[in-house]
Amino acid sequence: MKTLYVTDLDGTLLDTTPNTSEYTNKTVNELINKDMIISVATARSLTSLRLVTKGLELKHPVVVHNGTFIVDPKSGEILHKNIFNRNDAESLLDYILSLGLCPIVFSLIDGEQKFSYIRETANNATIDFINERENDKRNRRCYDKRELYDGEIYYFTLVGDDGNLLPLYDKYKENFHCIYHIDMYSNEYWLEIMPKNANKSHSVLKLKEMLDCDKIVCFGDGTNDIDMFDIADECYAVENAVPVLKEKATNIIDSNYNNGVAKWLLMRYNDLV
Repeated sequence: MKTLYVTDLDGTLLDTTPNTSEYTNKTVNELINKDMIISVATARSLTSLRLVTKGLELKHPVVVHNGTFIVDPKSGEILHKNIFNRNDAESLLDYILSLGLCPIVFSLIDGEQKFSYIRETANNATIDFINERENDKRNRRCYDKRELYDGEIYYFTLVGDDGNLLPLYDKYKENFHCIYHIDMYSNEYWLEIMPKNANKSHSVLKLKEMLDCDKIVCFGDGTNDIDMFDIADECYAVENAVPVLKEKATNIIDSNYNNGVAKWLLMRYNDLV
């Protein structure tokens, strides 16, 4: 029976740095070389994923942007995508801009991934996001709101205060895949809006099909891992996971800062051989 092992990154596979530890890199790479099918499902982009997993040698497709894309981790080729239809994207952007908010708009422009924004209207938290990605080839500063509508839009990110973002979440949470949370590193409120089918469960099931696997085993720590846990044959929450995820878990494993996922994978491999 072929098993697909899928892990979240932040709070799960990454330590508190946040990066994959030397132990995790060594252990997971050895298991991949022994033909264990290990992948990642993360809210991060591929660019960000590569930065925090520099020591990992992932060879199977990965799920990024909370399920928006399945991509080849080496070439960056998009193997599967979930994007907004044009009417939904324009309607969302119209409303967000009418509130005076400054969204970061992720889109495919001429086949390349870009994130667009207008710096002059951005709040301090959004400017911090932009500055951290100053040299990112996806960075696309705009000076006219009409430029934000360019390309195939697949993701909106807004960073700000609770009073501005919570009503927006409540308005769209039934029609789109919306994630509203406090970032674990910056303590800022984040709202991410994606197409309805852009979620980890949809893309992990697609990945299972692509890799011709029979079973899914997954790992996570946060509320954005709930839908992935719902479709898995086995699901494991790290010790530092939120209570609601622990309630859904097959079992609780060691924490992210104690290399819980890597230790569990090694134990499973040893049990199988």
